Amino acid sequence: MVPTFRYAGEKVVVMGLGKSGLSAAASLRASGADVAVWDDQPASLAQGAAKGFRTFDGAAPLSGVRAVVWSPGIPHTYPQPHSLATKARAQNIPLACDVDLLLEAQTDASVVGITGTNGKSTTTALTAHIFATAGRKVAAGGNIGIPALDLEPLGLGGTYVLELSSYQLELVPHLACETAVLLNITADHLDRHGGMDGYIAAKRRIFSHQRPPRVAIIGIDDPHCAALYDALRRDGLHTVWPISAKQAAPGGFHVQDGKLIDATGPRPTTIIDLTTVARLPGVHNWQNAAAAAAARASGISYDAIAEGMRTFPGLKHRQELVQQVANVSFVNDSKATNADAAEKALACYQNIYWIAGGRPKEGGIRSLAPLFGRIRHAFLIGEAADDFADTLDDQVPFALYEDMESAIAEAGAMALKDQLPGATVLLSPACASFDMFKSFEERGDRFRAEVLKLWPKREMSA
Repeated sequence: MVPTFRYAGEKVVVMGLGKSGLSAAASLRASGADVAVWDDQPASLAQGAAKGFRTFDGAAPLSGVRAVVWSPGIPHTYPQPHSLATKARAQNIPLACDVDLLLEAQTDASVVGITGTNGKSTTTALTAHIFATAGRKVAAGGNIGIPALDLEPLGLGGTYVLELSSYQLELVPHLACETAVLLNITADHLDRHGGMDGYIAAKRRIFSHQRPPRVAIIGIDDPHCAALYDALRRDGLHTVWPISAKQAAPGGFHVQDGKLIDATGPRPTTIIDLTTVARLPGVHNWQNAAAAAAARASGISYDAIAEGMRTFPGLKHRQELVQQVANVSFVNDSKATNADAAEKALACYQNIYWIAGGRPKEGGIRSLAPLFGRIRHAFLIGEAADDFADTLDDQVPFALYEDMESAIAEAGAMALKDQLPGATVLLSPACASFDMFKSFEERGDRFRAEVLKLWPKREMSA
């Protein structure tokens, strides 16, 4: 746990009692702060009270309160600010999230900040793995995994690699990255930022107040980021490295014919052939790899970067290779809760035995039609099964299943019988999980467990 001694003896209100809120409250209390907590959900508030935290009276004034620690998921501006946020701002009391408390407490540690609409979790985990491979003292957190204040205090010589959502970037006034990465921008969470301009402005905050060497790394494969790249180059305050998985990026990092190339120096240098890295498949992961090569900004060698990429275990539920039996790979992409996310996985494999369905999202899977030729058979589950069947009819063979376990068994048996090259049993549902599971994590865990029950590790091919 990271101590937050700057608030010792001070009144602090923690708003929102998810994992990060409870972690912040615990750190503040252990560091001597006078902590009160609130959550609009009675069950969450009861959980906080059960841990011994004093409940904040929402009708009371914020007299003497130094700060409000705000859960990023709770609206504080758009579409409608929470009443507590309005009250705090009226009294000039700052709102900050738990990541900001970490940054305020660990000023001697270095910070690599990573954001983007897509790919930031993989890039964060990969970057941290590269730092660890190079023998650096590192911890990854923020919007990924462990709550920020549950990380190890690193101090001088340590590096925090932080995944930062647009919500968090509005609540980190002490953010000052040595290296800041913006992968991409597509329309997302627009209601929370008052429109596209507000969303872009939130993402751009990652480059604010950077500390030397002030390396700004930005994708140039979408028009919004390309425009920001030009703006950062003009401001003259940063060393700006472009990254791309689709085009040359002079002065930065790009992927050409599957090879990751550092073009920051006078002579381009090939770091690694990404086509040999099984856990970074597809063009979208190649952009993530180009961004993770930002470890160069911290002096990490090419050899360590390449070794880190080769040994990267991947992330659970994001094209996670669970098992390989004979020529058949079993891949857990449960995080693909909409068609756009599923598209990235479908584009990575041939001869796919696709497990899809759940609680449908608007638009269904019609946008995936250009990739239907890759699918040998679809195994449909959940509330979306009938709609997906209508979309696939006369284009992809399919069958409907009452539960995912039956679908897994049938998909694996068919793939092993067909013996097609590069066969992949792919769970990439293109749907939310809530009709059958509590979360996409539970769905992915169930997939993994069932695959390993039917095809244990001892059967894994060499």
